[in-house]
Amino acid sequence: IMHCILEKKALKAVELTEQLGQDLLEKNKDLHFDLLCLHFVELVCDGKSKEALEFAKTSLAPFGMVQKYVGKLEDAIALLAYEDPEKSPMFYLLSSEYRQQVADNLNRTLLEHANQPSYTPMERLLQQVTVARQYLTEENGKDAFPPFSLKDYVKG
Repeated sequence: IMHCILEKKALKAVELTEQLGQDLLEKNKDLHFDLLCLHFVELVCDGKSKEALEFAKTSLAPFGMVQKYVGKLEDAIALLAYEDPEKSPMFYLLSSEYRQQVADNLNRTLLEHANQPSYTPMERLLQQVTVARQYLTEENGKDAFPPFSLKDYVKG
């Protein structure tokens, strides 16, 4: 499912997720909205403006009734106004980082649904180390401890 998201097949990811648990996306509206936005963005980037607009009317419009979705919905729809959406102020919706964030969120949701830990022990440890270092830096001044970098640590 994550591969579908990363390969710009968000609607297929929605289908597969619904097969795993029909109520999974109903319970997590934020995730559902993000997946549908990804599909809308895919349509816009493929130059399928009419199809994107129709998709927005049928699938995204209901989210417009909820205030917390309005801003991102406006950003997504605004992409239609640009010939080159990648040069628009809403380019973050097209970024691989945003797509990865949605994929990670879906992965955590699927793991929780399967009664599995949503984070690996290593991820938890890194989160704790990061928070501890931030706290120590605040307490002892920013020069006391250099910022933690996993990349530098692994290099040795």
